[in-house]
Amino acid sequence: MKVNEIELQKLKAKYPVGTRIELVEMDDIQAPPPGTLGTVIGVDDIGSLLVRWDNGSSLNLLLEIDHFRKLDTND
Repeated sequence: MKVNEIELQKLKAKYPVGTRIELVEMDDIQAPPPGTLGTVIGVDDIGSLLVRWDNGSSLNLLLEIDHFRKLDTND
């Protein structure tokens, strides 16, 4: 599903490059384990979060399917 330009800009503002996240659940057999931390490296044209996971994975997050939490800068 492609998002419109306004929604895409909102996602980029909410999850700017460098945002730290924690995986709660991902619907993918190759998913990192729950609790894995990662860093947002971008948002693609369909609204997926591009993530560099701390365990070396680079699997993207699908916002309507996968579950994660945005970490505060203090986490």
